[in-house]
Amino acid sequence: MTPIVAPVPLSSALEGCSVVVAVDRRSGELQAALERHGATVQRAPALSIIPHIDDAALLDATHALIHSAPDIVVATTGVGFRGWVEAAHEADLADDLARSFAGARIVARGAKARGAVQQAGFDVHWTAASETAQEVGEFLLASDVAGKRIAVQHHGSGADGLDELLRAHGATVVSLSVYRWGPPVDPEAVRQSVAQAAEGSVDAVLFTAAPGADAWLDVAESRGALDDIRDRAARGHLVMAAVGPITARPLDRRGVPAVIASRGRLGSLVRLVVAHFGDGGAPSVTTPRGRLEVRSSGAILDGEFLPLSPASTALLTALFDAGGAVISRQRLHSVLPRSRRSSHAVEMAVARLRESLGYADLVTTVIKRGYRLSVEEPA
Repeated sequence: MTPIVAPVPLSSALEGCSVVVAVDRRSGELQAALERHGATVQRAPALSIIPHIDDAALLDATHALIHSAPDIVVATTGVGFRGWVEAAHEADLADDLARSFAGARIVARGAKARGAVQQAGFDVHWTAASETAQEVGEFLLASDVAGKRIAVQHHGSGADGLDELLRAHGATVVSLSVYRWGPPVDPEAVRQSVAQAAEGSVDAVLFTAAPGADAWLDVAESRGALDDIRDRAARGHLVMAAVGPITARPLDRRGVPAVIASRGRLGSLVRLVVAHFGDGGAPSVTTPRGRLEVRSSGAILDGEFLPLSPASTALLTALFDAGGAVISRQRLHSVLPRSRRSSHAVEMAVARLRESLGYADLVTTVIKRGYRLSVEEPA
């Protein structure tokens, strides 16, 4: 029997971080990449991807292109273009479709789409460097598209605006959606992830598609959690990370601060999150015992992760946010989990927090006023 070899850890940058992957396609790959940096990952995609391999509308559009060949073909995603070719093969239309492409210019929305087109045996006339539908539209409109027959292979719902833009400039558009969005496989996991993001037990939520981000935020809004999520993101305690600017639009519309990967790749998204938590991007304060950052399950003190209970984490977060100002016992009492709210709950919680941090002087008692975090003033 061949032994199972555990993945080699790459870093501890995400130690203590709980990350929600609100992604369906390639979620396992994304989870594995994050775990190799120490993260605890839960998958909670708010939409699922349903292939259109046997979809009548896709085959009807393919027949239409075979009957009347396109002047231009736009490939927006690698997985979508490959799915289209596979559907054509299944229907015994692949050779006819290839012949209809013979005189067409093929335009790709990024490197993955280009690779899929080339893998299928076609030449690519031009590739959008920014990997956005906007750049594709600008490129096509730079030449006259009036009277042109343009096939547009969409990703997901096809809500990228290309069809409308090209039709408005006189083109005949044949629109193809090779896969569509369906309901979540595990709605309870989505609801749970939303609640955890709002209450503070999640450090980051990752999105790779605008419809998925929209659906996850819709759940947050319907559950009354969006304001808390927005507040945590604004304070830097929750990273809402998007693979690109289009994916970030649902976050922008709702006023949720987002960080955006520089390139539309899963690897770039992982590097963004790793850099945020591992290279000083997360909020921090300087204490007599070193730099302090708060995670959902503990703290990073002078580069070392210290696991904390939920009560200790809630207490430390409140003190951390105050930046060294005094927090009253009443206020600290309100942030403790309800099960811990007794007459001496704050004193007991502070004692446990000091013990877990390893330094009693990090949390200072201010007589008759409350407690404060020992923070050094910037030089």
